[in-house]
Parts: sequence; C-alpha cells; structure tokens
Amino acid sequence: MQQVMVFGATGSIGASTLDVIKRHPEQFRAHTLTANRSVDAMVQLCLEHEPEFAVMSDESAAEALRQGVDGRAPTTVLAGESAMIELAQSEAIDTVMAAIVGFAGLPATLAAAAAGKRLLLANKEALVGAGALFMRTVKESGALLLPVDSEHNAMFQCLPTDAKARPIMDRVEKILLTASGGPFRGRSRQSLQTVTPDEACAHPNWDMGRKISVDSATLVNKGLELAEACWLFDRKPEEIEVVVHPQSIVHSMIRYIDGSVLAQMGQPDMRTPIAYSLSWPNRIDAGVSPLDMVAVGRLDFEAPDLDAFPCLRLAYESIKVAGGMCVYSAANEIAVDAFLGERIRFTDIDRVIQATLESTTLLEPKDIATVIALDQSARQHAAEAVASMSSNGRT
Repeated sequence: MQQVMVFGATGSIGASTLDVIKRHPEQFRAHTLTANRSVDAMVQLCLEHEPEFAVMSDESAAEALRQGVDGRAPTTVLAGESAMIELAQSEAIDTVMAAIVGFAGLPATLAAAAAGKRLLLANKEALVGAGALFMRTVKESGALLLPVDSEHNAMFQCLPTDAKARPIMDRVEKILLTASGGPFRGRSRQSLQTVTPDEACAHPNWDMGRKISVDSATLVNKGLELAEACWLFDRKPEEIEVVVHPQSIVHSMIRYIDGSVLAQMGQPDMRTPIAYSLSWPNRIDAGVSPLDMVAVGRLDFEAPDLDAFPCLRLAYESIKVAGGMCVYSAANEIAVDAFLGERIRFTDIDRVIQATLESTTLLEPKDIATVIALDQSARQHAAEAVASMSSNGRT
C-alpha cells in the first residue's frame, strides 16, 4: 500500500487526489496532509481520512486544528515548513503529491525529490523557478517523477518511458501543448482593460483556484507549462508549440519524426492525471465519466493571440535567459495578487512582469539559496511596479 503525503490538501488538486485515494483504500492511504491556514477544511479532511499527521503553515493554525480534531481523529498536528520537509523525507512516506500553489511549495517539493520519493508534481514553480536544480536532484536521488498537470501528464502518456518513468525522446519531432484559451479567448487587448477578478476566474472548462484561474486567463499558465515541458522532456522552447483548443478534450499531443501525432484525450477532470500518476505504470478507476466523442461533436484548434495575451510571448523570451522564468513567475504572483485585490488592471499583469524582468539582475538558479534570493529580488521589483501603476491611476 502506498503511504501518500499530500501537500496542499485543501486545494483543488488536493481534493481530487483524496477523492482518488478514497476510491482505492486497498492501494493508497492518506498518511499526511498539509495546508496553509484553512483550518475548518482541514478538520473535515482529518475526520474523513484519519491521516497520521497533519501539518499547518504556522503554530496558530496548527493549534486551532488540534482543538478541532482533539478526541475526534487519531491525527498528530504539527506546524511549519521544517515539519513538512521532515515528514516528506521520512521512510514512512512512499508518495508525495506536490500541490502547493506558487513558490512556497518549492523547498518541500525539492526535499521530497532529494529523498527519492515517488513524486507527483503539480507545483509548477519547482520546475519554473529551479528547473536545473530540481531535475539534477531527481536524477541524483533516483526519485520517480510523474507530472500531474493535465498537459504534461498527457505528454507523458503519449511517450515511451524507461523503468524509472523517464521519457524516451529520441524519435520526437515536436510537442504540441494545448491551451483552453481561458475565459477571454477571442477578445481584443483593448476589451480586456476593464475585466474584473470574478470574470477572470470564471474558467469555461476547469474548476480551479483563483490564482491559477487568472493565470489561465492571461496565458501565464501556459507560459509556466512551457517551461515545465522544457525541463521535464529536455526540449528547447522552439520545439514546443502552444495550440489553443477551447474544448479541453485533447490535453496535449506528441508529433513524431515519421509524421504520426499521438494525442491523449479525456474529460477535463484532474482526477484522470492524478489517478494515472498514483498508479503508474498501471491504470485505475479515477471516478471520471467516459468521454462521449459523439456528444463532443467537434475539436477546434487555433494559434494563440500573442498581441492580446503578451504573457505567453514573455515566457518564450524568459525561458532563454538564465533565471528569467524564476523572475517571470515571481513577478506574476505579485501582479495576480494585486489584480485580485483590484489594485491594478488585468492588462497591467504583463506590464508588471515585463518591468520586473527589465529591472531585476538575473542569475543562474544553481542552488536553493540563489533561487530564493532571485525570487525575493523579483518580488520587490514587482511590488514597486505595482505601486507605480496604482499611483498612476491605472485602476
């Protein structure tokens, strides 16, 4: 039985992971759950899944959780990143689902990789901010790295692999990375200036958190996934083509040198890639309804509009510069937070990223200290850009 640790258990990926685990109690156990400060949600998860450990971000949240589960669940409650890292590296854990959103998930995810765990990677920033460091750690430790993002999981399913889940790429001509286009597909740059946070978070196909939903609306999400794919599959950015596919049925494609194109299709439900990653090299029931191709009716594809959504263009440029994607990701987190707080416009997000890339001294993120320093520097410059735009009346 796999003993599973879920980083970010109260988020959408965490909820889907726990749903799959619950369907297969003979194969998986939710051994340890972590969360930031969602105490009430974590209490319910502890009562339902009875994990051995639960870790909250700080002592005050942990104490509230202790009171919530006291005498009701056999769960030991701990606090802080150090506790999360220690548990992720312990022999009691077989599998780690890395589903913390943002840069905050990097240290623990890197620790799990260093411990040689079966690592289900849903945290983009581990690769975006520290790709070389992360992949080197995986290789040296012998960790089993399985991508959970629907697009990268689709690529993985369309590729041959070795016994350590490493993709075999010598016959691949190009990766086709699909994008839904988000809620504003087809709209002009001008029309996007007045969109609200709620409009940006109303994704047509996927049920996601607010930060990821905004990333989808700006196509930043696709820029982060582009960087992920470069590291996961050892590709240059020009060997990966982003294709807008509004139905979100084809999750990505692999084009081989003989002209064949293999696609992975399915319902837009994250339980499919999660179940595949948990059970690889086997397959298990994910609880997802079958795909009815007749009901789908049609599959459309188009090129992304880089004028209306320049964040994707910035990603292609940033990937080519050492440390560029670390800065890109950090600046985007600051910009999205400001947009959700209604301090800047939707169309200011790419301006914040651009300004931060221009003002931050870029460094090769060779170790965790350099990555953290670069991230902090980028956040400071991004905050200054946000302040400037806010004071200039852009909102």
